Amino acid sequence: MYIIKGARIIDPANGIDEYGDIYVDGTKIKTIVFNEARTNGNLNLSDASDSDVEIIDATGLIAVPGLIDVHSHFRDPGFEYKEDILTGAKAAAAGGYTTVVLMCNTKPTVDNVETLTYVLEKGKKTDIKVESCGSVTYGLKGEELTDFDALIKAGAVGFTDDGIPLMNEDILRTAFKKAGKYPISLHEEDKNLIKNNGINHGKASEHYGVYGSPREAEISLIKRDLQIALEENGMIDVQHISSKEGVELVKEALNKDIANQGLKNVDEANASQTFVRHIHAESTPQHFSLTEDALIKKGTLAKLNPPFRTEEDRLAIIEGLKDNTIDIIATDHAPHAKEEKDKSITEAPSGMIGLETAFALAITHLVNEAGMSLSDVIKKFTINPATLYGFDRGTLSAGKAADITLVDIDEKWVVREEDIKSKSKNSPFIGEELTGRVKMTICDGRVVYKS
Repeated sequence: MYIIKGARIIDPANGIDEYGDIYVDGTKIKTIVFNEARTNGNLNLSDASDSDVEIIDATGLIAVPGLIDVHSHFRDPGFEYKEDILTGAKAAAAGGYTTVVLMCNTKPTVDNVETLTYVLEKGKKTDIKVESCGSVTYGLKGEELTDFDALIKAGAVGFTDDGIPLMNEDILRTAFKKAGKYPISLHEEDKNLIKNNGINHGKASEHYGVYGSPREAEISLIKRDLQIALEENGMIDVQHISSKEGVELVKEALNKDIANQGLKNVDEANASQTFVRHIHAESTPQHFSLTEDALIKKGTLAKLNPPFRTEEDRLAIIEGLKDNTIDIIATDHAPHAKEEKDKSITEAPSGMIGLETAFALAITHLVNEAGMSLSDVIKKFTINPATLYGFDRGTLSAGKAADITLVDIDEKWVVREEDIKSKSKNSPFIGEELTGRVKMTICDGRVVYKS
């Protein structure tokens, strides 16, 4: 047993924001003793036990549930030169994550039990919990649905063709029917409207002398897919929103989802014990932090799909996070090798790493700049993603897994390439000063990262 002493404990799932000590026994949280209980003598464990166990001094730190990322690419199998499951897990632990959900665009694709089993078994060799989706269609071709039942039985937690949009409406409609309670995460970009991906059609495309990727590419598919999800009562996760219109469409669909369940508004839904949220949406830290100006300044390091757009879009995403239209912060951790990112703006692949900077970007831009409450931010890293996938995680409840992240929300630090644990270093934030740092990550009671 050991005790994390003197932390400010924030557990949004249980409405907790108090100072106290967390008692960890083996892989589980045994109990939490808050300062008031200690002062009043109402201890769950005797003070005498303090001298018999290891103490982790968390004075000045905040203890939160282990972070959960629902959108990571570890490139394994097939592209291990960019990242592999072992190095990806180390990057995740350094970012405060105890659970990650992997995407399927590997080689071979995670469209069969054999590949899924490989991913999950290799994930068990890491220090964190590695989960994986199965792909919606074979080979991510959008033509034939995979065997959902077999993939679920083998351990898939959801389905996605992330990286490639599902253009066939009938395929998507059938997928929602087959998936049932399992979420389908969708990359919302109509490829027919895009001439140069990763470059916003506007200031950025003008700078590079190309057409780029217009916002309509995202808007049109979000609108279509939300409507299909509502009609089929499907569990949808709209990935990496980049446009103000996308935020508004999710809000409208969420209100319809609430009304369909006989409730009047978001407040009633939040208070309801029976409401099941079917409409989920992600923002990446990069999309609430940067605009297309970053692509002009940083070049291919800031090229991603969907692209950075305008300041108006960035602020709309932040408002969507504040009012819970967007309920999840997800990294879209997408490693690429240096020689790939060194290509021209139209030839270089889209994507950036994100696991190790996500929490700090949220503190810097959501809490410190936008005034979002710390508890609300933590919720989007913990219990909300856990709820999407039905994980029995994301809380600091007694008896639950001791997945705990200790953070210092006041520490300033500079992102340095030599400190990055990921195999790839493709981040536009290298050299930038951020506020808020992960100090320790504990997964199943074991310290798996310490700064």
